[in-house]
Amino acid sequence: MMASRRSHRSCRLLGAAVLVALAAAGCNTTGMPDLGALHTAATAPPSETDWRHEADTAGASYRADPNNSQAAIRYAQALRMLGERAQAAAVLEQACMRRPTDRGLLGAYGRALADAGNYQQAFDVLGRAHTPEQPDWHILSVQGAVLDQLGRHDEARRYYASALKLVPDEPSVLSNLGLSYALSRDLGQAESTLRRAVSRPDADHRVRQNLALVVGLQGRFEEAETIARADLPPEEAAANIAYLRQLLSRQAGAESPKPMRNALASSGS
Repeated sequence: MMASRRSHRSCRLLGAAVLVALAAAGCNTTGMPDLGALHTAATAPPSETDWRHEADTAGASYRADPNNSQAAIRYAQALRMLGERAQAAAVLEQACMRRPTDRGLLGAYGRALADAGNYQQAFDVLGRAHTPEQPDWHILSVQGAVLDQLGRHDEARRYYASALKLVPDEPSVLSNLGLSYALSRDLGQAESTLRRAVSRPDADHRVRQNLALVVGLQGRFEEAETIARADLPPEEAAANIAYLRQLLSRQAGAESPKPMRNALASSGS
């Protein structure tokens, strides 16, 4: 009985603390520009100032030419990174009205809708962003993440499986799959799937932090902190795990948790 209550509590925590924004920043869909061009491996990730500059630059390009789909996508992503999710979705909605068959725009719009919490609409839009004849594994993974947000976990895993047929052992898809298992309270399967993702040489810090979270949800806090320290300063990793301890110690439903610092939404690519 104690394990059952803890499992239910862990599931609620995961949903509240991890799967809030969808599919993590940086997931490129068909036709989306590589916003990694804003920085290189040798420099720090874009700051808020960088994203504001990107929003100003891309926004000016979009206003000068509303038919420029790449400018619309760049502008919307900068807005999303600045927390302006509703505005990002509105920009892409207008762009899609002008170019309703542009799959790159549809993919970006679907992700923006999901990021704003409009999951069913996001799923409907994403379904038009690729075809069974030309599937896009990025979009399949995002569709799975949307279905997980809707509580349709078994269906979500079919989308992840389809994505993994196209890109076997892709760590971002495995990470989403692992979080899907965690949401349905199968923390053992979640951990093994995330460890498989982490073992890939191209796995990034988001995947490792998701593993740290799932290990922590099972009460193995020291191990979780060790995993988190691979990417975070020691004091920040310790603070995250201390916060997780605190949340897990509360009675279920006693208090609405805030998002854990640096805990991610489902990973993207």
